[in-house]
Amino acid sequence: MTRIDSPVDSPADPHDVPTVAELVAAVRDFLQTDVLPAVEGRTRYHTRVAINVLAMVVRQIELGPGQAEEHAARLAALGVAGDAELAAAIREGRVADDSALITALEQSVRAKLAVANPAYLTE
Repeated sequence: MTRIDSPVDSPADPHDVPTVAELVAAVRDFLQTDVLPAVEGRTRYHTRVAINVLAMVVRQIELGPGQAEEHAARLAALGVAGDAELAAAIREGRVADDSALITALEQSVRAKLAVANPAYLTE
């Protein structure tokens, strides 16, 4: 199992290694290496889904805290505190439909894709 540094871990964290991300990665690796080759049909499909979900969990653990800070800064720059408030502001015309809004929305989608499926990110 490879060491995965996680923003969840901190010097004050009472838990030693393995980290949460390492534990999730270990289960993902087990499913991919030991279980997937031994199963077929529906179970194989669900094993692949579980592998993908666990990979997303690891990425969210690793990227989530930084993404949350960046997202909050984007929202603040638009003058709102959350996604629901941004949606309402857009519907009500309180946020300018300009490049700042488009850029913020694109960055939000890119951050979500970085967790959900980084393969979808292309320049």
